[in-house]
Amino acid sequence: MNTTSPFSFLESIASRFQPPAWVVDEGQQRMVLFLNHVLMQEKEAQDRLARKKGSVLHVRWGLFAIDLLITPAGLFDRAPATPKPDLLISVSSDSAAAVLQSLMAGKPPPVKIEGDVQLAAELGWLAENLRWDIEEDLSRLLGDIPAHALADAGRSLLAGLQQFLARRPGGQGATASAPVASDADRAAQ
Repeated sequence: MNTTSPFSFLESIASRFQPPAWVVDEGQQRMVLFLNHVLMQEKEAQDRLARKKGSVLHVRWGLFAIDLLITPAGLFDRAPATPKPDLLISVSSDSAAAVLQSLMAGKPPPVKIEGDVQLAAELGWLAENLRWDIEEDLSRLLGDIPAHALADAGRSLLAGLQQFLARRPGGQGATASAPVASDADRAAQ
């Protein structure tokens, strides 16, 4: 059985392709704006980050890396590269498919964390409690009814994708190939 990822071809191209510096710069700036948008929807998240103002966080996944500075307002800004950030978070898996599969299963991707324990705990709280309310943002653009319909469609699509991944051989919760217990097995339990 072929166990290579269907994304392996794309991953090999992506590993050789280096985007221009301006694309990386714009992508990182957009990511910081998105993170701050989500943070501004939750005052508790901003308060928790404000306690660690001035801390620098280095996030790495494969070729992607970004340095984030925590502002006094409890938001993120891009930081200049420092020789030793306060916290280093690196995603252990280089495979985009593996990271996507763990996220679809509702689990965080495997990460390696080094540095400030308090900052890591605050970011752990954010990862567990902070969620983007996409339906609210869509309702501002499209109105309540279309936003609700799009959000329902997205939830249905996500649930279908999770069921598909669960049924795959080696997927989480694969029950299709589980042996059926006989009467003797049930009596032994």
